[in-house]
Amino acid sequence: MSKSHYYSAHAHALRAELGQAISRDQMRALHTKQPIRHFLVAGRQFLFLGVATWALIRFENPLIWLPVAVVQGFTVFNFTVLLHEVLHHNVFQKRHRLVERALGFLYAVPSGIAASQFTRWHLDHHAELGSEEDDPKRHYLSPKRNARWYKMLYATPALFPIYFRAARLESATYPAELQKTIRWERRISMLFHLGVLGGIWWVWGGAAAIRAHAFPVFFIFPIAFTLNRLGQHYDIDPGDPAKWGTLLRSHWFWNFVFLTSNLHLEHHYFPGVPFYHLPALQRALGPFYERKQMRWQTYRGLLYGWIVLNKHPHSDWSLV
Repeated sequence: MSKSHYYSAHAHALRAELGQAISRDQMRALHTKQPIRHFLVAGRQFLFLGVATWALIRFENPLIWLPVAVVQGFTVFNFTVLLHEVLHHNVFQKRHRLVERALGFLYAVPSGIAASQFTRWHLDHHAELGSEEDDPKRHYLSPKRNARWYKMLYATPALFPIYFRAARLESATYPAELQKTIRWERRISMLFHLGVLGGIWWVWGGAAAIRAHAFPVFFIFPIAFTLNRLGQHYDIDPGDPAKWGTLLRSHWFWNFVFLTSNLHLEHHYFPGVPFYHLPALQRALGPFYERKQMRWQTYRGLLYGWIVLNKHPHSDWSLV
């Protein structure tokens, strides 16, 4: 299916402004990839995953296992952030196709998605940002019904049929060979999760399997997914391509919780900047934001606007 490359067609002036906002030396430093930093963070995530799984199997007291399950669910989500780094070639300074392919598959499995589908989906999202039809995230995943109860479904296990239906509809437009690869990758991920769930159930019992796998994946992961997505493109100015993303203020807590994927607007401006440089990129863009009179948001403000005020997605929430 042919798409329009909507963002490129509308962002010529923005690209020129961004080029003047940051010096070449800053640009070079921000685009420098440091594999050791990436793999230290990846190793930390695998450590969180392992320790949390052990704790969820070991402890039955809800005062212990519930907060650990929250860590587990957000950790599972963050493997999609690591996969996101791979698809943008932000791990190594030079591209290593086979290594990146292996890393993408490794990071996709914990969250149960197909690396190839996520890659194509996300790159189309970048190319078609601003389009109601060609941006797959906006076209298929954004709630079409602006009702509070419907929005809340995205933070429940209902997210999975919503997401996989969206993925199925969009991937039906892909070349046959890519569709075949996606089906194979998805089966591997599903088998992995069924194997983990069944293995824990077999050795430690059903309650341990629910604590260590089912609850974090089906009840915490959707909360992490929905909160993260809320800070991407829901509070925007449709009339200005510079404001087609939500400007979230950098905060050490959310930078840690979401591996700085909360700084999504900066990522769209410069997709080649690795995640650990995004806070510095936001600081460097401070004068640009001030010149453009851009509004800062927080997750608290976003939740208030989304649920309490019942704002529409992809609209200017500053308007009454």
